[in-house]
Amino acid sequence: MNAVNESWISAADTGVLRLITAGSVDDGKSTLIGRLLYDSKGVFADQLAAITRSKYKRVAASEIDLSLLTDGLEAEREQGITIDVAYRYFSTPRRKFIVADAPGHEQYTRNMVTGASTAEVAIILIDASRARDGQLLAQTKRHSALAKLLGLKNIVVAVNKMDLVGWDPVIFEAIRAAYTELAERLDIEHFHIIPISALRGDNVVEGSANTPWYSGPPLLSLLEDLPISAAVDEGSSRFFVQWVIRHGGHDVNDFRGYAGQLAGGRLSVGDEIRVLPAGQVAKVARLLRFDLDVASVVAGDNVVLVLDRDIDVSRGDLIVQSDTTIRVTKEFDAELCWLDQQALSPLRQYWLKQGTRLTQAKVKAVHTRRDIHELSHVEASGVLEMNDIGHVTLVSRDVLALDSYSEHSVTGAFILIDAATHQTAAAGMVR
Repeated sequence: MNAVNESWISAADTGVLRLITAGSVDDGKSTLIGRLLYDSKGVFADQLAAITRSKYKRVAASEIDLSLLTDGLEAEREQGITIDVAYRYFSTPRRKFIVADAPGHEQYTRNMVTGASTAEVAIILIDASRARDGQLLAQTKRHSALAKLLGLKNIVVAVNKMDLVGWDPVIFEAIRAAYTELAERLDIEHFHIIPISALRGDNVVEGSANTPWYSGPPLLSLLEDLPISAAVDEGSSRFFVQWVIRHGGHDVNDFRGYAGQLAGGRLSVGDEIRVLPAGQVAKVARLLRFDLDVASVVAGDNVVLVLDRDIDVSRGDLIVQSDTTIRVTKEFDAELCWLDQQALSPLRQYWLKQGTRLTQAKVKAVHTRRDIHELSHVEASGVLEMNDIGHVTLVSRDVLALDSYSEHSVTGAFILIDAATHQTAAAGMVR
C-alpha cells in the first residue's frame, strides 16, 4: 500500500515551476496572480481580511481587490500600479509554483528583467479592451522580446478582460493574429493563448461557459502540464567555486575542499575535471553533501568537491569535465539590458560578475540598439540609456570561461556594476 501511495505521489508531483507575469500597465497582471492564489486556496484568512479593509480598493465594496495580494508597497497600492517585482508561492496537488509579478511601466522594465532571469514561463497579458483592433502595446512587444532574449521556452499569452468586450471571439482572433505576427518577428517558435477574465475567474482555474468557442485548457491546468527542463545533460557540468574549505592545514592529511552548487550536468567520483581559466586537470576524489560522501551529484546539488591532488583553485574558478568545450577569452560580444539611470559610458570602468567570479571590464564598443517599436536593431550612438537593449563588445581584465547564454545560462550570464556608485548597471548575455 505504501509503495502504491509513493508511486502516485511521484507521478502526480511534477516539480516547481517558476513563472513571471508581464505586459503593459493595467493589463491585469497583479489581479491574475491574486486570482490564482485565491482560487487555489493559497491565501490566508487574515490576508483576505486585510485587503478587504484596504482603503486602496479599486472594486465594488462587496468584492475583493485581488491585485492587493501582490502589490505590497504603500506606493503601489496608493497609485494602483506595480513598481517592484513581487514573488508569491502557491501549490496544487500536482505542482508547486513560484510566481513573479513584474511592473508594466516602461521605467520599471529593468525590474522585469530581474524577475524573468530565473523564470521558466512568461505569461504575457494583453488587455482585450485596448487591443480589440489587433494593435499590441509597446510594453507587450518589449516584454515579449525580453522573454525571448532571456531564453524562456514557454510563453503563455493571456488575453485578459474579455468580459469587457462581450467575450467576442472575433476580437480574440484579431489579437491572436497580431501576436502570431509578433512571435514570428521575434523568432518565438511556439506560444499558448487563452481568453480569460482575471477579475471574474473565467478560464483561470476553471473553464468558462462564456467561451464555448475556446477548446483549450484553463490557465492553471496548462501551467500544471508544461514541461520543466530538468533533464540532466551528462556533458554540461558547470561548477563555480564559492568557497575553499581548509581543515588541519598543518597535518599531513589535511582537508581541502571546494564548495559550491553544481549548475547543469552530473559529476561522479573518479571524473576527470578541468579548472578554468588556468586549465589544470585533476580527478574528483570525493563528493560530500551535508558531511556525507556520495557517489555522484546532479544539477542543483550543493556539494563539496575534493580533488585527488593539490592544485591552485580559488573562489570564482570554474570546474568542468576535462573534455568540455568552452571558450576562454578576455574579449567577447554580448547583449546588454541597461538598468542604471546613468547611461553607459565606454570611458567608465565596471565590475563584471559572472557566477562567483569578479573582475573589471570595459565596454569596447556599442554596435546596435534594439528598437522595441520596430522590433529591429538600429545603429547605436555609442551609449545605452536606462532600459535600452544593445549589442556590445566587452573586454575584461581577467580571462573568463564563457558559454553562449542560449546554451548555458550560468556561464553565459553576467552583471555589470558601476565601480564608482556600486549600482548594478546592466544585465548581460553572452552571444
